[in-house]
Amino acid sequence: MSPFSIAFGVLLLAAVVWKLRQVVRAPHDLPLRAVTFCLVSAAIAFPFGLPAGARWADALIAPGTAKWAQNVLLLIAVYWLMCFYLFSAEDAEDGRRRARWELLPLAFSIAAITTATLATPPALRAHTFDTGDMSHTAVAAFYFFGGLYLLYAIAMALRSTLRYAGSSRRPLSTGLRIAATGMAAMVLASGVRSVLVVVRWQGGTPPPAISATASAILMIAIPLFVIGVIYPAVATRWAAGRVWWQHRRQYHQLRPLWTLLHGAYPEHVLGRVPAAGRRDRLSLRGVHRRYYRRVIECRDGLVWLSPYLAQERAKSGQPADRPASPAELAELLRTALKARAEGEIVDARASRVAMPAGEGLDDDVRELIDLAEALRARPV
Repeated sequence: MSPFSIAFGVLLLAAVVWKLRQVVRAPHDLPLRAVTFCLVSAAIAFPFGLPAGARWADALIAPGTAKWAQNVLLLIAVYWLMCFYLFSAEDAEDGRRRARWELLPLAFSIAAITTATLATPPALRAHTFDTGDMSHTAVAAFYFFGGLYLLYAIAMALRSTLRYAGSSRRPLSTGLRIAATGMAAMVLASGVRSVLVVVRWQGGTPPPAISATASAILMIAIPLFVIGVIYPAVATRWAAGRVWWQHRRQYHQLRPLWTLLHGAYPEHVLGRVPAAGRRDRLSLRGVHRRYYRRVIECRDGLVWLSPYLAQERAKSGQPADRPASPAELAELLRTALKARAEGEIVDARASRVAMPAGEGLDDDVRELIDLAEALRARPV
């Protein structure tokens, strides 16, 4: 098996696993089920196209079984691809009705290639598109009717894909455009091959380069389509992973500040959930939960300590209208904590401490991290 086949098989398997997990969570989502059935059909068809898989199937049942099974499954795959767009239409009932009607051309095509396979002598069934004897009507019919349905179903899906891509946002629109490129290439290759079948059936000999080019286009188009299908999820996961890494890093960066404030105000720590395992601590939800809790606890601790900070700043003679630098605020924080521990009486009114220039959470977190880094740089 070539490296290309291995890579494509792994990619297809990953897409199937991902979609099956989604279907388990949303079993009544018809468009999702249609995409999943499409990928599952393609995944089952994949081994029949490999030399080892073809030899096993042909030896187990009869010559030509692998080629027949592969093509039937591919026809079913493109049918479900078309159903995805039918089920995604605004009128769900109309989409279901259309999907039922679309079973007719699918059934006709499967019946046609099944009849063609049975009508082909066993000695002639071990053929490919390039080596098949198209002068034999059954061999030509096998490729013609199969290719004709592929052309029809993929063209219908391509039209809907382009329409949805124009009204979608990234990363979905990017994935749809990649998938549309793959489908357009499949339509082109299927159309060329259908014409070649007719020419060869009539006794003509088209240039080998045309057939080779069509086959090469298909080899590129199918993986491109699968990449387009999984691209939105991969891009979303990548973005989520970047946020996860950022939150995990910032969670640890806040530790010096949080440790001091937690020691002074342990009663103000937010309610804890039961201790979880390492998997939860590293999960997206677990990391985000602990990150936001630490940010809130740090900001809350500074609010409670702010009267002492204001008093210590007044003692130091620093101008009240000038924002303190992180290093200055770190020293004030230590002296304020000491004053609180010694029981000094202060004005109970809270004041603004380490306020960011911006208004977003990220700006606030950066300000807290600057203070935490200043504490880390000059430990007690």
